[in-house]
Amino acid sequence: MKRNAKIWVGAVVACLLFILGWGYFYFFSDFSKEKHTVYVYIDPDDNIDSVYAKVRHYATEHSYHAFKTLARHFDYADHIRTGRYAIKDGQGALVIFRHFRNGQQEPVDLTIPSCRTLGDLAAAVSSKLMIDEEELYDSLTSEATCQRLGYDTATIYCLFIPNTYDIYWNTSISKFLDRMKTENKKFWNFNRTEKARAMRLSPEEVTTLASIVDEETANDHEKPMIAGMYYNRLMLRSAKYPDGMPLQADPTIKFAWHRFDLKRIYQNLLFINSPYNTYKNPGLPPGPIRIPTVAGIDAVLNHVHHDYLYMCANSDFSGTHVFARTYEEHLQNAKKYSEALDQRGIK
Repeated sequence: MKRNAKIWVGAVVACLLFILGWGYFYFFSDFSKEKHTVYVYIDPDDNIDSVYAKVRHYATEHSYHAFKTLARHFDYADHIRTGRYAIKDGQGALVIFRHFRNGQQEPVDLTIPSCRTLGDLAAAVSSKLMIDEEELYDSLTSEATCQRLGYDTATIYCLFIPNTYDIYWNTSISKFLDRMKTENKKFWNFNRTEKARAMRLSPEEVTTLASIVDEETANDHEKPMIAGMYYNRLMLRSAKYPDGMPLQADPTIKFAWHRFDLKRIYQNLLFINSPYNTYKNPGLPPGPIRIPTVAGIDAVLNHVHHDYLYMCANSDFSGTHVFARTYEEHLQNAKKYSEALDQRGIK
């Protein structure tokens, strides 16, 4: 009798161990066939079958069936949540399913680029997030959206600070723009705001000037020098320039014409009737001509104090500039550069 009881107990224990071992293997052993982290993107068009198809691409056979079992028992078909979900080496089906079911997604490293147009920005953002490119562009060019954020359609460029941000893939356009507003406030801390105030410029005006500086050079070392020259023009008041000396910035002419490929700015291009024509209009243009770099913004805030009013690209094509205090000296520098362009056949 006792012997039969021992056999019965042993059989029960063996069954339990088998069930536990099978359950562990089924639900807790490695889910992924890959040995590195992979990502599954669930979008609004996905249904339970398309989710299964996306999961199966990475799952081992038994883990795939375990995922489906859990999905059936927890009504996942009625609770599919969009997002970017990580499948990491060493995670089991139960962990993976819980992340999908609860919307525990992994953020995306979104880099806001220093780019020339809102269209370029919309394309860059939509390539990384579940945001439609055209819808984002429409929002950025909507007066109502811009006003809600504290800008207008000319100054909306100022909202974006080039950097890399952790953000969820399925973030809406509204939440994305609100996040950028939060990051903008962090960037414009007390130190930067006080420097702008000392220059008698708003953060938006600093950003606008920085966009011109960035278009003039990619040389971060030279940017504070260029910023100082433009600031001198902006603040100059005289009988000849009661409203300040025109900036006469060639990059604003390119922006006005939307011809960013221009190598030379000829006289006939300077007569365009545009608020961005800084040859005709004194002061800053209505807004930035690109999303400037952080280096460009800080170059304006920390500009070099000098008395130069003119600059010209260096005739050695080093990417640097030569500066002048007088117009006569500037004309000599400009002649050298023009001759260098002619010699290279640059139109």
